[in-house]
Amino acid sequence: MPDIHIEREHQLGLPKARELAFRWAETAEQKLDMECTYEEGKAEDLVSFTRSGVNGELRVTKDRFELHARLGFLLGAFKDRIETEITNNLDELLGHGDPLQAFDDGVAKHSKKAAHKPAKAPARGAAKAPAKSAAKAKKA
Repeated sequence: MPDIHIEREHQLGLPKARELAFRWAETAEQKLDMECTYEEGKAEDLVSFTRSGVNGELRVTKDRFELHARLGFLLGAFKDRIETEITNNLDELLGHGDPLQAFDDGVAKHSKKAAHKPAKAPARGAAKAPAKSAAKAKKA
């Protein structure tokens, strides 16, 4: 199975890093159908996550995030793209003056995009059920 391993140092301290990781876990559950378990420790927290096609852990310390994910066969084909997106998003958050606010802004931005996606048109040539006439509907 393809693996993703990302490490990033930060200056957030454990309380803010913990809050950011907890928000990520909540969002992953809501938006990505992940099952997340958050284990809070004295010096390190561990977020375990799983869903069809991926499982892994996010370790959170006062000065580091470490993500390790194992991708299944289908998602493995997109390993480079997934890794790039995670890296870019994490770097953007950590480069922001207020990473917690940047995270919330990013979630809101993606939610707006999803809400404004146009509905897909039915495929051409798709069979449609014949409409019932009002007379036939009354008999039934």
